[in-house]
Amino acid sequence: MGENKNAVFGSDVKRLPVKDLLKRIGPGLIATGIVIGPGAVTTAAMLGANYGYALIWLIFPIIFMGMTFMMVTNRLAIVTGLPTIHAIRKYYGPVASGIVGVATFLACLFFTMGNISGSGAGMNLIFGINWKVGSLILIAAVLYCYFAKNVYSKVERLITVCLVVMVVSFYATLIGVGGPDAGELGKGLVGFQIPEGSLATALAFISTNAAVTAGIYATYLGKEKKWNREDLFNGVMFTDALVHVLSVVLISGAIILVGAIVLYPQGESISAPAQLAALLVPVMGNSAKYIMGLALVGAGFSSLLANTQRGMVLLGAGLNKDTALESKFVRWGCLACLVFAMAVCYSYGGSPTQLILMANIATSIATPVGGLFILLLIWRKDVNEGYKSPTLLRICMTISYVFVLVMTISALSGYIPKLIAMFVG
Repeated sequence: MGENKNAVFGSDVKRLPVKDLLKRIGPGLIATGIVIGPGAVTTAAMLGANYGYALIWLIFPIIFMGMTFMMVTNRLAIVTGLPTIHAIRKYYGPVASGIVGVATFLACLFFTMGNISGSGAGMNLIFGINWKVGSLILIAAVLYCYFAKNVYSKVERLITVCLVVMVVSFYATLIGVGGPDAGELGKGLVGFQIPEGSLATALAFISTNAAVTAGIYATYLGKEKKWNREDLFNGVMFTDALVHVLSVVLISGAIILVGAIVLYPQGESISAPAQLAALLVPVMGNSAKYIMGLALVGAGFSSLLANTQRGMVLLGAGLNKDTALESKFVRWGCLACLVFAMAVCYSYGGSPTQLILMANIATSIATPVGGLFILLLIWRKDVNEGYKSPTLLRICMTISYVFVLVMTISALSGYIPKLIAMFVG
């Protein structure tokens, strides 16, 4: 940079052809597998069931925030040479990185309960076996992946298969119920309505589908994928982020529409994803339980597989431990998490609502704290030295973070009283 003051890295990097781009993506798909779990399926179905097409426009802020978080965290990983929590440790110290790592780990640990019960429910719908037996079969498959060689490639391939299964299942359901009403869908997309009583659910839906934690974890997956700084400018990271966001929107959007078409006119609501299959039987016949069973297995298994790993990787990052997927810390930590989650989940009869509540609180704390340091990093001049100033990303990140704060305040105002009541009661 000494010879030419205006020279910045990336200005001469050529964009890769589509064929090569598709070979280099992957972390975004794993992030999608984490995001679309049984809880996300339930929330999306509830939006459609309770409010019809009115909230389908939420896909727009999800696209905006999802792309922003993925691109900002990926950029910071390249310009600092460190994945997110390691970068926070370097610039803001071990206490800051420790808080982010521990809080995100706790959220992942508690959400594993929902993934176990959700995947077991899917096995029950398909094969008629006890949900605990079904979940044990899938957990055994997860553990095989954790302790096998080339862990990252196995996880990436399996989650890609799960995502395809989910897309096919939910769109088969959408077609089976007659498809959306074009006029109502159009109104919902441009209406930007917030029906009375919908704010909390709408914010939960956005925060689930566009979480800064997905971007944080993607930086560690990018390291496993061996991304380099050219990939920030040759289209690889943008394509990966785009595939992640579009796959999330395609799946969540289809679920909202199914709820709007089938459940909303009947005034029906759901509290667990397996109920959706029963409510679809009058419309789709007996095939509904098999299609929804496949969708739930895909959602539960992919989230179970990647979410548990994510928790251990982010904890390891916060505590300055080895974060490689094949490290002893991550492998044995994942085993310990699954054993603990199984014991708690089975003792709660498969509906650990109190633990899910605690997970939401942990996420509510971790997301704005982690997001704050990411925001500070993207605005630092020393971090971006030698690269073109990321003005657009800075603006988008600032807008997204303010929105995250609004979501956090809203979520905590609802979660804290419930948590107090849980312990008092």
